[in-house]
Amino acid sequence: MNPFSHALDRATGARPIPGNLVRHIAISSDALDAMLEMIMSAERTVHFENYIIHHDATGKRFAAAWADRARAGVRVRILYDAFGCRGTSRAYWRALRSAGVDVRPFRPIWTSGPIAALSRDHRKLLVVDGEKAMTGGLCIGDEWAGNLADGRACWRDTMLAVCGPAVAALEAAFVRMWARAGRALPEDETTAAPEECGPSAVRVVEGFPGQSRIYRAVQLLAAAVTERLWITDAYLVAPPPLFAAFVDAARSGVDVRLLLPGTTDIPIVRTFTRGGYRELLHAGARIFEYRGPMVHAKTLVGDHEWARVGSSNLNVSSLLGNYELDLVAEHDGLTATLAKQFLHDMGQSREIVLMARRRLPLPPRLIAAAAGQDPPPPQHKRSLRDRRAVAAVALMQVAGGARRMLAGAAASALLVVGVLLILFPLVTSTALAIAALATSMWLAGFAMARRRRRRESDVA
Repeated sequence: MNPFSHALDRATGARPIPGNLVRHIAISSDALDAMLEMIMSAERTVHFENYIIHHDATGKRFAAAWADRARAGVRVRILYDAFGCRGTSRAYWRALRSAGVDVRPFRPIWTSGPIAALSRDHRKLLVVDGEKAMTGGLCIGDEWAGNLADGRACWRDTMLAVCGPAVAALEAAFVRMWARAGRALPEDETTAAPEECGPSAVRVVEGFPGQSRIYRAVQLLAAAVTERLWITDAYLVAPPPLFAAFVDAARSGVDVRLLLPGTTDIPIVRTFTRGGYRELLHAGARIFEYRGPMVHAKTLVGDHEWARVGSSNLNVSSLLGNYELDLVAEHDGLTATLAKQFLHDMGQSREIVLMARRRLPLPPRLIAAAAGQDPPPPQHKRSLRDRRAVAAVALMQVAGGARRMLAGAAASALLVVGVLLILFPLVTSTALAIAALATSMWLAGFAMARRRRRRESDVA
């Protein structure tokens, strides 16, 4: 094993598991059908973990499949994130429990404490009988299913179907998260690792708050690649060190391409993402915005060797704060498959390019001075009107620079506040409310003191 593979082992906390068969599913509706088929084939256990499970037509299809298997004697366990499923009715969960399904919420918002409630279970995982698994970025809802009869295309997402020894690592990841939400599973339910069924070696990377495993892995890959770095991401607001790694890779000649949503369910995140476009484009990166429905996939292709698919978005919340789950493959056919899919998605996207800004022309005297040349001799004496025009142009240049500086400072401040509201909504909103209350009290006190001084001066 080469030194870079050792470095990736340490960064991810995971070693390659050989002998797997990994199947790539790029159409969300097909992935949902594959998951339902896998659930209905269960004979012993169904372990399901997801960030979002909607109480819509798609959610009801899954509920019916889970309930059917539970009534047949299969041990069905559902772990859902309490924040991601905040819109799902309690009746949905009660119906599942009444059918014999073991359902657990991960960290209910009002009982988990202000700090713990910020770290969410963002994983997407299905394991059946300890022998088959699916993981990736797909949640359970009509957005991912689409409806061709109504002209609604499904969201663009990516899932992987896995068989082989890596399934045991994926089930172990579920077992650890299940224990975080309540009583641990009985030890006698532990199953042996499945036999080898394919040629793929994959790392199962578990993301935990504060450990930044996939963060370090992506940063390592960005620093090591020499040919290409192709990334698809749903909510890219990369931390500064990771953003700098993308910029540096592009400047060094690496083919850096980012495929991002043109349509998004969180417009403010797209605004933050677009704020970094100019620097990336100046560095030589290429950026594409998908013209179809929402792109929810989280994938990476590094050179012709590395591939990554999972639940982690390249933003602070996923990389540092949440529980995530990713698969990283090395020297595998998955790399070529993801590269082919990326090119297909590129063909359905619009490329973002730099456009020259229109600026008011400077007077010839200022242009010559900026170039270090002697100004040309005046051919005639300028009239008062000419001098006023030159002064107006110069004033507009100065005012424009000041305006851009103030706008930049204001935008930066709003950006910081917006990011804090997204990452830490409860803490930030509370802090803003306290700050507003303190400011209003200070202003009221200042006004009262000033009024008192005026009265005393009138009396004197």
